[in-house]
Amino acid sequence: MATIVPALTIGAKLGNGFFGEVFLGQDSVHGRVAVKVLARKPGQADNDWFNCKTSFLAEAQNLSKAQHRNVVQVHHIQELPDGNSIRFCMAYCPGGSLQSTFDDGPMPLLRVRDVGTEVSLGLGALHARGMLHRDIKPGNILIDGAGVAQLGDFGLVTDNLVMGYAEQAGYADHVAHEVWLGGGTSVKTDIWAFGMTMYRLLHGKTWYEESPAPRFVVRNGQFSESLEWLPHVPKTWRRAIRKMLNDDPALRYQAAAEVLNGLSMLPTVSWHTIVTPNSVRWEQAIVGRSKVVEWTRHDARRHEWKAWSEPNGTTGRTRTLGESKGIVPKRQAIRELEQFFAV
Repeated sequence: MATIVPALTIGAKLGNGFFGEVFLGQDSVHGRVAVKVLARKPGQADNDWFNCKTSFLAEAQNLSKAQHRNVVQVHHIQELPDGNSIRFCMAYCPGGSLQSTFDDGPMPLLRVRDVGTEVSLGLGALHARGMLHRDIKPGNILIDGAGVAQLGDFGLVTDNLVMGYAEQAGYADHVAHEVWLGGGTSVKTDIWAFGMTMYRLLHGKTWYEESPAPRFVVRNGQFSESLEWLPHVPKTWRRAIRKMLNDDPALRYQAAAEVLNGLSMLPTVSWHTIVTPNSVRWEQAIVGRSKVVEWTRHDARRHEWKAWSEPNGTTGRTRTLGESKGIVPKRQAIRELEQFFAV
């Protein structure tokens, strides 16, 4: 039976990705859609392009059948008549990706848990179909019109492409330890990349980039023990993410369902957190008042912090909740802040 492709009108460009450009479109069946065009790169050898094109088209049936609320629906895929490009038509997610959210700063615990729950469900659906994602990162978690997180750009990276793609597309921080050592991808490498994504969303770009890039650490082992945590992130969250990032695949969560179960038990006392190169500020609304914590990072060795509550209105007084005894070393400031947030 011939495949009938709905009439499609291409509109404004939404952005660029490693594999091609993305446009807003209008589909005669699905309405507003996102259209990804994968084009042959200038100078790409015939055989190389043929192999890439064949791989993408071979995966098309799986992609279009991966129907789940937390997976971006691929409506149809077609090779264009010029033979030099492939067009993916998929559901449009007006909320964009979590890349911009990551760039803006740390996400509250509750929102990270909600996103993690939704991604776990979508990832489990892909794995149940025998598919791997291989490219889980903030930029590939999209938010639909109802605010629900969905996994996008699944099935585009293969084992043959993963290392070269990771280096060129800025994905190398999400490559699991065993892949750096020459092993293949698996359900467990998806879980590793998911753990890396969760860590990034909890901390935001400014904090994340203060540490050495993971790609220079992961291949040597013990990366999960080297992580620098914002003091408000509870120990239960740290244990869960370290488990996802364990060097040994057998010691990670073994399936997305296990991740989902682990996330369900994590606390969600949420702070609005702002990180700058010189300070971290936390704010939390309580009945009639606000809690505020400020950590001033004067330089690598000189730190101080203070915490207080203040009235939301014009009446009432400010109450001191805690503070460092003047300027203290970084590790002491972090330890004291961790104790403050743990109460």
